[in-house]
Amino acid sequence: ARHFSLLSTALESFNMSQAAEVIPAEVHMISGCRDEQTSADVSNVANFQLPDPAGRAGGACTSAMLKVLYADHKAPDKDLSFQEVLLKMREILAASKYTQIPQLTSSRQLDVHSPFEIVPAGCTGTKRAVMIGINYVGQQGELSGCHNDAHNMMEYIKDVHGFKDENITILMDDGVHTEPTRENILNAYRTLVAESKPGDVAFCHYSGHGGKLKDDNGDEKDGYDETLVPLDYASAGQIRDDDLYLALIGKMPRDVQLTCVMDCCHSGTVLDLPYTFVGDGEQENMTANEEFDFGPLLQLAQIAMSQMGGSGESAQQNSPIAQAMSLCGCDIM
Repeated sequence: ARHFSLLSTALESFNMSQAAEVIPAEVHMISGCRDEQTSADVSNVANFQLPDPAGRAGGACTSAMLKVLYADHKAPDKDLSFQEVLLKMREILAASKYTQIPQLTSSRQLDVHSPFEIVPAGCTGTKRAVMIGINYVGQQGELSGCHNDAHNMMEYIKDVHGFKDENITILMDDGVHTEPTRENILNAYRTLVAESKPGDVAFCHYSGHGGKLKDDNGDEKDGYDETLVPLDYASAGQIRDDDLYLALIGKMPRDVQLTCVMDCCHSGTVLDLPYTFVGDGEQENMTANEEFDFGPLLQLAQIAMSQMGGSGESAQQNSPIAQAMSLCGCDIM
């Protein structure tokens, strides 16, 4: 507890520019709603069941995004900014009586008035994607549109952004593709990280249920971890935001641009990124999350570094992450 408190206060010395040491890649996430926007209370792990999809905006984020960026199966005639994309998504959601407010979070301060991009201009690297659609076929809380979400988003990134089939991993509970179990999802993210190199582009799309669980390590100010709900959640458990950091966010190489679209409940901070733009028409620029705490990410980053191996004890001791932790007198793992 003392170390956690010291890590939190050490952020006064840990400049936001050093976020690059904790999240090496440039990561952008578009989510369908903020954490507090939900269709069911799934925080009680002992009694957890999939929420009733009735009334839920199943696929609403994906559908709205594609109506903005891929209407009539073609890109817009003029470039849209990140801000314009989110505001147009909100207009479409509101017109359909959805209360969800889309938001953009990022690992870096991003000019939301700049052109929306998944592939940076002049990119010559490989473009890879992981597409996940879970309908929970045969389970209580079964959804109906998540497979379509994945297929439609895949058509968009192939047609508009030049992704190739051989570089796209698909997980669906459709009896054809690899099943989106907890281990298969995490392995798909690990493989994406392992194959990505500086200059490459990565894209992840998730359409399914999202949830919240009681925080199990004290790193969440609201007391809950945001989660993705895999097909086998009942036996294998849910995928916490900490799991996503260790498998995907914290290990993605520097100079890779990763874009994630999370179409699920409680998705606002599921990737724990420090900068936020909310598409509610009130926010003009992306801002640093004043409540964001780098302390827990520093601890996770040390775990990620030790799991990656090959860096050696000396490299770990001299890394910027280790130096940041030493500011608060914490031991290096």
